Amino acid sequence: MAVPKRKVSPSRRDKRRAHDALEARNYQECSNCGELKLPHIVCGSCGHYNGREVFEVGL
Repeated sequence: MAVPKRKVSPSRRDKRRAHDALEARNYQECSNCGELKLPHIVCGSCGHYNGREVFEVGL
């Protein structure tokens, strides 16, 4: 069974975790209704994507 020979220093441990931080989401305004949505995803409030209606949203 593999067992560490020496204790991992806090510096080395933290360097390994340097890429684990969460990034803020980049929201964009829908060109049709103005609601915030994720890029490259159909707008959930109006159903439009890339200037055309993809699906009809029922109220």
